[in-house]
Amino acid sequence: MNKLLVALGLAATVALVGCSKEKAPETGATTGEHLENAASQATQDIQNATDNAASETQAAADNAAAKIDAATDEAAAKTEAAAHDVKEATKDATAHAAAAVEQGAADVKEKAQQ
Repeated sequence: MNKLLVALGLAATVALVGCSKEKAPETGATTGEHLENAASQATQDIQNATDNAASETQAAADNAAAKIDAATDEAAAKTEAAAHDVKEATKDATAHAAAAVEQGAADVKEKAQQ
């Protein structure tokens, strides 16, 4: 008896579920029209994706060019500063060398006079 009630309950459930399904509303378009609309939409999507990719590529190229310019300017400034430092160090070394030579000459002269 329990099996019979379970079977009737399942049958009633299936019947109710089956009856409650609604069909999708009909658009009135033919299959060809649906395919044509899908193709048009795909074409638009591809064009949008292409335009977006081109825009992003251009932005990336502009960004890279700006960074390269900034790096070049920075390298030039650092090179100029380094050249200035080398020039100053050379002056200092020359001055020290000249002072050492003068001191050496003075020492030699002093010893010669003794």
